[in-house]
Amino acid sequence: MKKIGIPGILAALLLAGAALAQQVGQVTHLPIPRFVSLKSSSANVRRGPSLSNRIDWVLRHRGTPLIVRAEYGDWFRVEDVDGEGGWVYTKLLSNRRTVLVVKDMLLLRESPSTGGRKLARLEAGVLPRLNACQPDWCEVSIEGYTGWLPKSGIWGVLPDEIIN
Repeated sequence: MKKIGIPGILAALLLAGAALAQQVGQVTHLPIPRFVSLKSSSANVRRGPSLSNRIDWVLRHRGTPLIVRAEYGDWFRVEDVDGEGGWVYTKLLSNRRTVLVVKDMLLLRESPSTGGRKLARLEAGVLPRLNACQPDWCEVSIEGYTGWLPKSGIWGVLPDEIIN
């Protein structure tokens, strides 16, 4: 068995800490992963970060949340709720955050608790605008309503993400 001294332990801890540190995009210097939304009503998702790369599929719903996994020049490598991904031109994306309701008939509540007054029921697939997030709840707006949804019923925020 190899004996590791204090310098070896410190080096191992520093390497582990660096691996756990949040990455930032090489172009925007913003955190990766992070969420954005589709700005346009149609966007080609390409195999690589250029117009010469093959189109694998097309996004068709303005406001769809996407998670950014990488950056290269004017292109973001994104994934959707199903984990399908590819490269999208940055001008087709927005930093205005939305979430995707994934639990059907999710209750929009007046306050961030299961005891909060019910404001509306949201069908799966609805795309409310994201306003804020606490550890377990996010405040959203949709069609004149502003209220709270449990993180467990939406996609478009990181599990530990807090937004003020």
